[in-house]
Amino acid sequence: MNRPIRILLADDHTIVRQGMARLLEEQPDLKVVGEAVNGQAVVDKALELAPDIIIMDIAMPLLNGIEAAKRVRKSLPGCKILILSMYSHEHYIHELLETGVSGYLLKDSSGQDIIKAIRAAMKNETIMSPSISQKVEDAYLAPQKKQTREKRYETLSNREREVFQLIAEGFTTKQITETLCISTSTVKSHRANIMEKLGLKSPVELSRFAIKLGLVDPDF
Repeated sequence: MNRPIRILLADDHTIVRQGMARLLEEQPDLKVVGEAVNGQAVVDKALELAPDIIIMDIAMPLLNGIEAAKRVRKSLPGCKILILSMYSHEHYIHELLETGVSGYLLKDSSGQDIIKAIRAAMKNETIMSPSISQKVEDAYLAPQKKQTREKRYETLSNREREVFQLIAEGFTTKQITETLCISTSTVKSHRANIMEKLGLKSPVELSRFAIKLGLVDPDF
């Protein structure tokens, strides 16, 4: 393409975004057009900037990378999404691929690997770190296992996932109602459904599970 590939960077760690921006701006065919610090900002900035590709983490505040990717793909189906995460959680690799992400790389990938993945994505190719590819293959070949809590998480509705994340981040019921613009009774209903579906007994257990899923940073 004649113009540079326009990129939106999304990560809640400033140093990661700054380092990535410096790396990408060294390439004449790549241009960073914006940055986002949480999942909701990713969706908002994507709609505002219409980037060619978004590079995003999974564990981000307010809205995790999985849900943000779904919203972006729904509104901007032509926008490519590249996941860059510290963790290789196999329980949602399949979900991300179904959403239509163009790649899943681990943060220990080299700068050249990331640049290569961006250019591949623009050619409609899918790039994954070797360990991610192995997990996809293993999951395909392995027999179906009993439904785990991780699998039950996938049964949560989009709204329940939003409430789940905010509870995990320590938001009170009042703060959740204000953030999502829903009633207190609705929040309580979602909370009860989430606890029942996942077999959780307290917000502390929920937070630990969110960390295990890689949706919330342990030091949040």
